[in-house]
Amino acid sequence: MRGYFGIGMEGVTKAMNVGSLFRTAHAFGASFVFTVAAAYPRAEGRKADTSRTEGQVPFYAFPDPEALVLPQDCVLVGVEILDDAIELPSFRHPRRAAYVFGPERGALSPALAVRCRHLVRIPTRFSVNVGIAGAILMYDRLITLGRFPRRPEWPEGEPEALPEPVFGDPKLRRSLEDYRAAPPEPTPRRR
Repeated sequence: MRGYFGIGMEGVTKAMNVGSLFRTAHAFGASFVFTVAAAYPRAEGRKADTSRTEGQVPFYAFPDPEALVLPQDCVLVGVEILDDAIELPSFRHPRRAAYVFGPERGALSPALAVRCRHLVRIPTRFSVNVGIAGAILMYDRLITLGRFPRRPEWPEGEPEALPEPVFGDPKLRRSLEDYRAAPPEPTPRRR
């Protein structure tokens, strides 16, 4: 799968939620994990994170939303229960994204929500644990951006095989004859 993603939480206070979310992020191939304005004992979070995510992928702890720094061209996506948020089944995941979840029993701060290019909601009847929400989001990203065979039309059907990749001739901006007729000017050397 092309691209990358990171997973984070704002204002988290429950260490086991952080550990669960980070472990799930590691399992789904997150490139980095982060917290914003977190107040939890980090050692406690490791009890739920049996894969030791912080030792496997970069971890960033930002003191507040203003300090949050993401890689160039990385799109910040807030995951929140809001009426005007895009429902996850209708959302097109960016190839380069950082997903941030709000705190337990709260919402993303206005300072962080305004930084999000997209706000997404998981269409459930009520709030679910952040580890579960993270797993749903990352699974949706995997099945929409990954390369998998099409599902069968009925339960007993077989999945369709993926077509073999087709490699053709290279696509050139100019034809070889045009290139030979007018070769490019030599690039001057830097001194």
